[in-house]
Parts: sequence; C-alpha cells; structure tokens
Amino acid sequence: MAIGHYIKEIGRGRDGARALDRTQATDLMGQILDSQVSDLEVGAFCLAMRIKGETPDEMAGFLDAVHARLHRLEGPADKWTVVLPSYNGARRLPLMTPLLAQLLAREGLAVVVHGCATESTRVTSEQVFAAMGINALSAPRLVKAGEAVFVPTEVLSPGLKRLLDVRRVVGLRNPAHSLVKLMNPVVGKTLLVSSYTHPEYALSMAATFELTGERALLLRGTEGEAVADARRCPPMEAFVNGQRTALVEGQSGPLTRLPDWPSAIDPETTARYNAAVLNGDLAVPESLTRQVQAVLQAIQL
Repeated sequence: MAIGHYIKEIGRGRDGARALDRTQATDLMGQILDSQVSDLEVGAFCLAMRIKGETPDEMAGFLDAVHARLHRLEGPADKWTVVLPSYNGARRLPLMTPLLAQLLAREGLAVVVHGCATESTRVTSEQVFAAMGINALSAPRLVKAGEAVFVPTEVLSPGLKRLLDVRRVVGLRNPAHSLVKLMNPVVGKTLLVSSYTHPEYALSMAATFELTGERALLLRGTEGEAVADARRCPPMEAFVNGQRTALVEGQSGPLTRLPDWPSAIDPETTARYNAAVLNGDLAVPESLTRQVQAVLQAIQL
C-alpha cells in the first residue's frame, strides 16, 4: 500500500490543498504508524500537513488510527484517571507537570503522564519524575487510585514516537505533535487535560474535542505543558460529550506577584521544590490549586 494519492490531495499548497475525510485520514495515519510507507512519503506527508494545516475531521481520523494501535494502561474501575500529556518540557520556567500530577493523585485520582523529549535542550517530566524517585514505566499496567505514573511515548506507540522524531530531521512539527496532546492512552473513566500555545490551536483542539466527544479540560499551558501558569492563571474549559463548559475565567492585567518557585529549572532543583510543596513547607501555587479544582469539576459534569 502507499499514501501517494493522499499526498497528492493535501500537498497542493495552502490554497490548492484538499482536506481528507475522517476515513481517509484514519487509513493514511494507520499506514504511517504501521511503517507501511517509505521515509520519503512520511517526509512529504509531514511537510504537506505543515503547510496545509489539519482540519478537525482529519485530526479525528488520525486519532482513530492512533487509538486503534495504542498499548493502553488500565485505570482503576471505581475511580477517575487523569491523563497529562507532557511533550514540551521546561525551557525558562520550572516544569510543574509532575507537581500537578502529584497534587491530583493526592485527591485520590489515578494520574498518567505520558511524553518524550522532542527537543534536546529542555528539561522533561521523565527527568523530574526520576529525580523524585518515580521511574518511567517500561510496559503498560494497572494504575492505582492515588498513584501518579510516567509512561514514555514509545511504550504506548512506537509508530507515533517515530513520527514525532521526524521533527529532529526536518525541524518542523507535524500532526503527531498535536495528536499526543489529544490521545487517550487509558482504559476506564478518564479526563484528558490538554493545552495549547497559540490561539489557532485553541480553536482546532476545541473543535476536535467537540467532534470526538472526549472528556477533556483545555487551557493555555505553560511553555506548552498542560499545567496552569503560576504567574497568571489562564481560562479553562471542559468538554463532555461534545459540549463545552467554561470552568475558570482566568486572570488578566499586569503581573502583581511572582510565584515562590526556584530560579533554576534543572530536574533535581525542581524535584526539591515539588517535595517542599507536597510536604507543606511551601504553598501550592494558586493557579495549580485552581486547576486541581477544575479537574474535580470536570469529572463531575
């Protein structure tokens, strides 16, 4: 099989390209994930989609292909599992995703953080979790209530990890970088917490959640991570069965006070800060408190 006929449709440039329907998108992505196409075709797909942009139907189809092939974890039967994608990492600010995961676990929720390094210069959640004494899973398993785990992308989907790695060669993002923020790798009652960096992605991600019916919480993240900015809490919206509900209005105006976080962002310093917050020696950042509350609201809708 081949995807040349799909590339012919999506590769005609921004004005001439035609969108695929959901079934076509599922077939295309399935062939890529199953390594049934050449490297040249994968590169052409990535560049064509980068120029054209993804429609909600295409993203839903890509997700269908991903979900059909995921090696899923299992959540507790009687509790909710919160899914936190973590792919951007920390560049200038401390990485708060592991702390958010622990705060949610403290509420009795199971928490699954998944991710991989997409840029070699950033601090990752896997590194921070390791500094906290929590090693990455090497295989899917049952996640208990009150437990936070980290699972690398390649454990969930080797094909998706290969597609993410194309960025290291061509230097541009591709649909995989959006897919990992929209996919659900857990069986059971789940809430996906996802984030965007630019306003256009807020629109496309919301449209995809409305189309797929995924239960999700969407916010503008911190340096691309799905955690509320401790400097100014962003708006947060829940999606349940295609219906959107505003949960947090968000803060506006100038910054009046900076959070009491460390100046260094290395994994060891971040882990020590997390421990101090969890032990009660330092206050939980207000925005994280509001995000935890929003998660608890979203699972009750």
